[in-house]
Amino acid sequence: MVTPTNKAFDLSGRRGLVIGIANEQSIAYGCARSLRQAGATVAVTYLNDKAEPHVRPLAESLGSPLIAACDVRIAGQLEAVFERIEREWGSLDFVLHSIAYAPKEDLHGRVVDCSAAGFAMAMDVSCHSFIRTARLAEPLMKQGGCLMTVTFYGSERVVEHYNLMGPVKAALESTCRYLAAELGPKDIRVHAISPGPVKTRAASGIDRFDALLERAAAEAPQRQLVGVDDIGALAAFLAGDGAKLITGTVIPVDGGQHVLA
Repeated sequence: MVTPTNKAFDLSGRRGLVIGIANEQSIAYGCARSLRQAGATVAVTYLNDKAEPHVRPLAESLGSPLIAACDVRIAGQLEAVFERIEREWGSLDFVLHSIAYAPKEDLHGRVVDCSAAGFAMAMDVSCHSFIRTARLAEPLMKQGGCLMTVTFYGSERVVEHYNLMGPVKAALESTCRYLAAELGPKDIRVHAISPGPVKTRAASGIDRFDALLERAAAEAPQRQLVGVDDIGALAAFLAGDGAKLITGTVIPVDGGQHVLA
């Protein structure tokens, strides 16, 4: 009798970093949980002292050996995380980047009215921080690896009330393609995961987000909303050998909503 094994979904022995957990409803936490269930060891960051009591118990439940503060707006904090990873692990196999931010006044207003400072802040936190992450991860991914970030279909189509984040996510997706081309020779793959609307703390900042959720549940071909575990399952697949020749992609996990006009 042959016992089937599928190493394509086995992350045993691999180590990765998850940036962006705020609470148990976070997309980042769903991904961290799935990556851990697939056998990976996961390092976790929290935003600041206020967020730590919410994130640390989740990280500890995952057996995370490395838990650190990381606010990409504070000079040196992201670099300090990677310095610790290099010191304690020496290498890295994957990163999941799930952070985005725009000042409320710019997010809730028209794109044409957004301030230069608000646009720059949104781009820095939501997009450029992924570039910085890739630059820091590159020397640690000695045997190749996988970089993942999170986007939304408001990058391609106008989604009511998504406003400034639409152009920002479009920039993030383009960034993924360029990073994939540049890092591909080192066997480092880059992906943007594109979930349908998910009720998270971050999404609650979008004006009338509940209405967006209701429309998604009613209109998506599969007639259901995506959950953080669904997103996590995709992240675990992308981090593994089953996706070793997939890179530079924007991959939807949205019940088919992306196919609709």
